[in-house]
Amino acid sequence: MTLDDLKYFTRDELRCSHTGDEGMDVQFMEIIEELREELGFPFRVTSAYRSPEHPIEKKKSRPGTHTTGHAIDINVYGDQAVALVRLALAKGIQRIGVAQKGPTSSRFIHLDDAQEDHFPKPFIWSY
Repeated sequence: MTLDDLKYFTRDELRCSHTGDEGMDVQFMEIIEELREELGFPFRVTSAYRSPEHPIEKKKSRPGTHTTGHAIDINVYGDQAVALVRLALAKGIQRIGVAQKGPTSSRFIHLDDAQEDHFPKPFIWSY
C-alpha cells in the first residue's frame, strides 16, 4: 500500500502545511483508515506530517511526532471524539492528545504511535 491507495485521505491533506513536504508513514495511515472506516464519519485532518521547519515544530526543544509521520490531528468533538478515542485505544494507539475547548472548528484529537523511546507510552494529555 502507498499513500495513493488511501480511500479516505489525500496526499495533499497529509502534507506539511508550511513546506508542502510529504512524510506520513503508510502503516500508521492504514490504522487511521481503519478507524475512519469503522467509525463511519468523516475525519477532517487539521495537521498531519510537519516538516522540522514548520513553525510549531521550530518552537519545540525537540521535534514532535508529527515530524516522524506517525501523528495526525483530527477535528472532532462530542460523542464522535469519545468514539474515536475508544476505538484508537482498541487499535493500539497509545498516545492521545485531547483539545476539546473553544469553538468546535478548533477542537481536535491528536493520535500518534511514536516509535522513538523518548516519547512516553501509553500517554494521554490535554491542550
